[in-house]
Amino acid sequence: MNGVTEQAAFREIAGELMQPLLRYLERYVGDRAVAEDLSQETLIRMNKGLASFAGRSSIKTWAFSSANRVAADYLRNPDRRTRIVELEEVAEPIDPEPAIDERMVVGEMNDCIRSVIDSLPDSYRAALILHDLEGLSAEQTAEICECSLATAKIRIHRARLRLKDAFTKIGRASCRERV
Repeated sequence: MNGVTEQAAFREIAGELMQPLLRYLERYVGDRAVAEDLSQETLIRMNKGLASFAGRSSIKTWAFSSANRVAADYLRNPDRRTRIVELEEVAEPIDPEPAIDERMVVGEMNDCIRSVIDSLPDSYRAALILHDLEGLSAEQTAEICECSLATAKIRIHRARLRLKDAFTKIGRASCRERV
């Protein structure tokens, strides 16, 4: 490919994948501004690597794999705390006039869910977000997480079990006491 064709192909790919990558990164790191920076870094890495893309996986899988590595690089700094953002928080605007008690309950529930998901090991959290929130297949999740299909399925299963156990415990005690 020549440079003009490569750039046109990259612009098309970036246009299609920008929002899904941003949504994934925002859920993974829990901060919109950081996710935007990480998505830009992901696109830069993809642009540099597009010429050598061998096609052994789909472009989407390759892009998410790159985003996963960018996020992992970012989170290696121990001062960075992760926070998962719920689908509703990202995809829909907040109701402008919910009742104060409703906002308090929803806020407490969201904080509780975030704290439980944040407590998952990185490998479980990534597998859970990719598979259950982003809707990727177990095969795609395995490829992005650079593990076998069996390992990806185990991580997804164990993450779900830990969530279930945590929510069962939370049902018996307040979230603040649990975390």
